[in-house]
Amino acid sequence: MSLPPNFLDEVRGRLSLSQVVGRKVTWDMRKSNQGKGDWWAPCPFHHEKTASFHVDDRKGFYYCFGCQAKGDVIGFVKDSENVSFMEAVEILAREAGLQMPARDPQAQKKIDRQTLLVEVMEQAVQFYRLQLKTGAGRDARAYLSRRGLTEAALDRWEIGFAPDGWQGLWDHLRGKGVAEDLIMDAGLARPSSKGRNPYDIFRNRVMFPIRDARGRAIAFGGRAMDPDDNAKYLNSPETPLFDKGRNLYNLRPARAAAGRGQQLIVAEGYMDVIALAEAGFEAAVAPLGTAITEPQLELLWRIAPEPVMSLDGDKAGIKAALRAIDLALPLLAPGRSLRFALMPDGKDPDDLLRAEGAEAVAKVLAAARPMVALIWQRATEGKVFDSPERKAALELDLKKVTGLIQDQALRQHYDRELRGLTWKLFSDQRQQGRPGGRGKAGKGGWRAPAQALGPVQSTRSSYLATADDAAQDHMREAVILATLIVTPQIISEFDDGLMSMPCRDDEHARLRELLLRHDPAHGDLEQEIGAQALENLMKLRHVAISPCLRKTGDPDLARMTVAGEIAKLSAARGLSAEIAEAIEEMEGFADEAVTWRLGEAAQSHHRATRSQQEDTAEYDIGDNGAPINRDERSALDALLAQISFGKPRT
Repeated sequence: MSLPPNFLDEVRGRLSLSQVVGRKVTWDMRKSNQGKGDWWAPCPFHHEKTASFHVDDRKGFYYCFGCQAKGDVIGFVKDSENVSFMEAVEILAREAGLQMPARDPQAQKKIDRQTLLVEVMEQAVQFYRLQLKTGAGRDARAYLSRRGLTEAALDRWEIGFAPDGWQGLWDHLRGKGVAEDLIMDAGLARPSSKGRNPYDIFRNRVMFPIRDARGRAIAFGGRAMDPDDNAKYLNSPETPLFDKGRNLYNLRPARAAAGRGQQLIVAEGYMDVIALAEAGFEAAVAPLGTAITEPQLELLWRIAPEPVMSLDGDKAGIKAALRAIDLALPLLAPGRSLRFALMPDGKDPDDLLRAEGAEAVAKVLAAARPMVALIWQRATEGKVFDSPERKAALELDLKKVTGLIQDQALRQHYDRELRGLTWKLFSDQRQQGRPGGRGKAGKGGWRAPAQALGPVQSTRSSYLATADDAAQDHMREAVILATLIVTPQIISEFDDGLMSMPCRDDEHARLRELLLRHDPAHGDLEQEIGAQALENLMKLRHVAISPCLRKTGDPDLARMTVAGEIAKLSAARGLSAEIAEAIEEMEGFADEAVTWRLGEAAQSHHRATRSQQEDTAEYDIGDNGAPINRDERSALDALLAQISFGKPRT
């Protein structure tokens, strides 16, 4: 239905935006200027501590500088109450004292019928609550008492009881004059296949009313009292009021609690939600008898950017967590994710609360794991990666998972995190395999093979050439790290090379992790590293390239430097590995293949280091940061001196 523009203008004109928004937020009076209609508060659409949500009363618009939510008074009610545009207009029109324009007859008929169904549902709520207090509800009351629910809690959650009869609710509603079709359409009864009156859907069950974001009773969840009942929990069927995949149990109170700063928790069932809320975790919700759905995720993210999925710590809980991850991956974005709190020993939150109290639950929630941790666990748990094929398969599987993420920047962060975990896994396996693997172990553990290639005569006096293999690797790593620190814009191009660096030095390993995790768009890398650590790295005599790059900021020079040093490290490691294998094989039976492999490895090492060995010139650093051949500079200075004194060459 379309509304006249002047009607919407009238609605907006009669209501103050700050007054409507003020019901959902607490204004920051130090930052707000009431006289100018300038209001600031923490955003009601995402959890934050600072006041980044701005309301301009004069213009009638709001904007959040954190999550970019924006709109007018109608949009605010629509988003904050989770209602349609027309429902938001109706809410505001009533508040403004305006009569809604005439509707399309069919649309009006639908709205009127929904109103009648809600009234029927409210009558059912009262009927079930009354039955809990009768003799028929004695066993249900005892059960609820054993679960730790007080009389006050029963009233607060409007818990009731459906008696063990075929037509108890049906007869009650018909006696109140409720039409048969309304009872059926509300999902409270089913037609009989034997030609009798329709029968109640819920029988001999503890009843939990389900309310929508506006507080209307739209459905029920029933817990069977008979232990032999095939369905322990039973929900209302789909009705004009109830879409189980688009609602959450306890949605409205949980949203209010989350707005006050509480952590949004997603539990598995009604009793878990009630137990959590009664223990002080009021921002708790639960899906309605199904696995979490995409619309439910959207509902959750409108309340909080990172809901915590509270699941049983058994196989079923892990399986539910992984289903949620697969559903959420294509929907992820900066500020939209999930965390997972797995309860210990297969307990649910209600069990843990009764056994160990609220502190134990708070501890589990505080240790909630990010999505990437469970993705990694699923990919590696119980598996052995002892062959190139298995390692390649792991990397391919992880790539397929991250490929589901639509947001490019977020996908890159997931790729980087999982590559780091992969590198660590494979590196740990190599370390574990060394003592009993190739090469020989001396008294002090693993001993690297003897150096195979010595420096050529022209470079024998250099610091790099006179060092042993381990020291050379250490120096090359320092050059790589220093170069990337002063040109952080190229870090992402060398992720694989960084992860392949062994980094036997703890400080080098720390710097490598900082580089791998660095986001060029956020934060100062040098500040994160620390002034002292940076100075210690830059003052090394073999890290001469970094001051040059600090002056010029030349990314091409940095790329050449890093690529060259990584290639040399890779070649050196390859040669060492081949020598180790050769030593082992020669102890058995040596053949021409061993000699050929050693030759190929030596040539590869020579190609990677040839540029260092061929260039024997000495260099100075010019004012612009560029390297200058010292001999060429001396010749140029001599020529300039002759010209300046007027002494032509003879």
